[in-house]
Amino acid sequence: MRLCSLSLVGLVPLALGSVWPIPVVFQTGNSTTSAPSPQINPGYTTSSILTGAVTRYGKIISIERFTGPSDYKTTISGTQGTLTGLSISVASSDETLALETDESYVLDVPQNGQAKLQAKTVYGALRGLETFSQLLETFSGKRVVRNTPIHIEDKPVLPHRGISLDTSRNFYPVKDIERTLDAMSYNKLNVLHWHIVDAQSWPVESITNPDLAKNGAYSPSMMYSYADVQELIKYARDRGIRIIPEFDIPGHTYIVGNTYPEIMSCLNKQPNWDHFAAEPPSGQLNIAKPKATDFAIEVINEYGRLFTDSVFHLGGDEVNRNCWSEDPDVIRYLAAHPGEDVESLLVSFYTKVHDAVHKLKKTAMSWEETLFHSKYVPPKDTIIQTWIDENSIPNTVAKGYRSVASPASSYYLDCGHGAWLPNFDGNSWCDPFKTWMHIYNFDPFANITNPAQRKLVIGAEVALWSEQSDSTVLDARLWPRASAMAETAWSGKTDAKGHKRTTAEVADRMHNQRFRMVGRGIGAEPMQPLWCARNPGACNLP
Repeated sequence: MRLCSLSLVGLVPLALGSVWPIPVVFQTGNSTTSAPSPQINPGYTTSSILTGAVTRYGKIISIERFTGPSDYKTTISGTQGTLTGLSISVASSDETLALETDESYVLDVPQNGQAKLQAKTVYGALRGLETFSQLLETFSGKRVVRNTPIHIEDKPVLPHRGISLDTSRNFYPVKDIERTLDAMSYNKLNVLHWHIVDAQSWPVESITNPDLAKNGAYSPSMMYSYADVQELIKYARDRGIRIIPEFDIPGHTYIVGNTYPEIMSCLNKQPNWDHFAAEPPSGQLNIAKPKATDFAIEVINEYGRLFTDSVFHLGGDEVNRNCWSEDPDVIRYLAAHPGEDVESLLVSFYTKVHDAVHKLKKTAMSWEETLFHSKYVPPKDTIIQTWIDENSIPNTVAKGYRSVASPASSYYLDCGHGAWLPNFDGNSWCDPFKTWMHIYNFDPFANITNPAQRKLVIGAEVALWSEQSDSTVLDARLWPRASAMAETAWSGKTDAKGHKRTTAEVADRMHNQRFRMVGRGIGAEPMQPLWCARNPGACNLP
C-alpha cells in the first residue's frame, strides 16, 4: 500500500485532522480500517504506570465515539480491513521522569491486523497511546481509522511543556487539578508548574511551621494536605507529568506575616499599596533579618522533600525596593553596616536560598528578575523563566542560561478581562485577551539563530494567574488555548520541509481537539460558531 508523506498535506486531510499535536513524521495510505473494539496489549510488564495507562485508555476507547465537527455529514461506504488491537513495546524499565526523559515513540497502524507502538520509555508509550486514541473516529455508528496504513515517528521539540497554575489568589480543589492534569495528558503537556502560595493565601500544609496554613489558608477546606500533594504528584506521574512547585521568595509573601510578622517588611500598606507592591496586599521577607532567610531555607527544605521533582522554583519576581528602603529595621541595619545596601542584601539572600536548593541536589528555577533586575549572578544551571519581554528569551540564552518561555504578551491566559480593582474601570495591565491564534503564532525561538543558544530554549509555559479565576472558569480559561502552545512546543512552528504552519491550516484540527476534550469532560470554551467549525475555511477573513 502506497504511503503519503506528511508534506502532501492537501492529499491526506482526513488523517491529519485527527491528531493534536501533529506528529513529526506522519505517513498515511488510502484505506479505511474498521476498529470496532481494538484491545490494548501492554505485553509482559511490571510497570504500574503502563498498566494504569492501558486501563485508562482502554476505558476511553470503549466509550468514546468521536466525530469531528467538519465530518458531521461524512459517511463510510466500506472498509478494507479490521484493526484488532494495539501491542506495546517499551525498551527501558527506567521510569525516571525529568527534563531529560525520552518521550519519543513509533506507531504503526496497518490496514488489517494489530497496530504496534514502540517507545524507549513508558512515558513515550503514554504519548503514543494518546495519539492512537485520537486516530479512532466514528461515522454513522461505525468506528474506523482512516488513511491506513499509518506510520508515525514522534518526539517533542521542547522537553519542558507546561502550565503554570496559581492556587493562592483563588483556591482550586484537588479534583480540578486532577482534571487539568488529564487535559494536559490529552495534549502531551508534561509540566504542571504549581504556583502554590502567594501574598493572598498559604493553602498548603506545613509540618515544620504548622501555623502557616492555619493562619494563611482561606479556610480549613481550602488547603492542600501532605496527602493531597503526594496523591497529585502520583496522579501527574502516571500521566507523564512533572509537578514543579514554586514558593515565591522574598516578594509576594504578605501571608507569612499572619504567622511571623517579625520577619516581614511593609505589611499591607494602605491606601498606597502600589508604592510597595505590584498588587495588594504588600509584604516581603525582611532580607536584613537572618531569621527571614532562615525561614526561607526552612521552606525550601520542607517542600523540597515533599515535592519529588528535581527542579524547585524560587520565584524571585517583582521585589519592591521601596518596601525595604523605607523599612525602619532595614534602615537601622544599613546604618550599622557601612558598605552594604539593599542590593547587596538581596544578593546575599539569593545566594543562600539557591545554595539551599543545591544542597537538596535539585536545580533552581526562577523568574527573569533574578537574572536581569538584580546584581546577583545565578549559578549557570539555574533555569530562567522569562515573562516580561519576548526579547528576554534571546537575552537569557545569550548569557548562557536555559530559558522557559512564558511571555505575558502571548502566554498569559488571565489577560483580557479588565481590571480587578473595583475603583478602576479600565483594562488590566496585560490586556487584551490572548486568542489561541495569538498563542499559536508565538515562536520561542524567534530572533535566536545561534545553534548552541537555541538548544538553551528548553521549554514553553502558559500561565493562569488567578485574580479572576477559580473553579467556575478554570477549564475555559485554559482550554483550548493551552492546546495551541502544546502543539508548537511539541511539534515546533515548522514542518520537516520548513513550512511554517498557519492558524488557518490548523484550525480544523484545533476544533477537533476542542470537541474531543469536551467529550472527555473538559470544559474547553468554543472557538467559533458551530457553523464555522462545520465548514472549515468559510469563516476566514478574505
